[in-house]
Amino acid sequence: MEKSGDSFDGCAGLEDVHSFGEWIDFETRLKAKYKGEYVPSEIFLAVRQRDDRVVGMIDFRHPLSGFLFQFGGNIGYSVRPSERRKGYASEMLRLILPICRAFGESSVLLTCDKNNVASQRTIIKNGGVLEKEIADTVGLSESGIILRYWISV
Repeated sequence: MEKSGDSFDGCAGLEDVHSFGEWIDFETRLKAKYKGEYVPSEIFLAVRQRDDRVVGMIDFRHPLSGFLFQFGGNIGYSVRPSERRKGYASEMLRLILPICRAFGESSVLLTCDKNNVASQRTIIKNGGVLEKEIADTVGLSESGIILRYWISV
């Protein structure tokens, strides 16, 4: 995905590793990277049943650190570029919401770049309500504007 200019949102630092073994050790690796801002997360692979192909990933981060509350949100997700516009992101988000509720959340925060219309549609389709737009002072977005949405679970 990096070669196509895409990001790895919701992939638990996949962009920082070279092997599955290195990636799967989330806690050790992410605690070292984020230090006091580290929060545990539940990471799921979206695997298409008919051919066992990984089509996406979704990450539920809890509780929110200060950084995640401001910029990143509870949930991040990515869909393989060749599999986009097929409803996978919406389905992944729909399926993770009951898991968020099982962890005691009554609402979850999702953020996206103002230019990411596909992500906006996915969030809204799953009940997302726009709270506000904020300036991206940390360089996460292309547009310089991050949209903050809340979904009641």
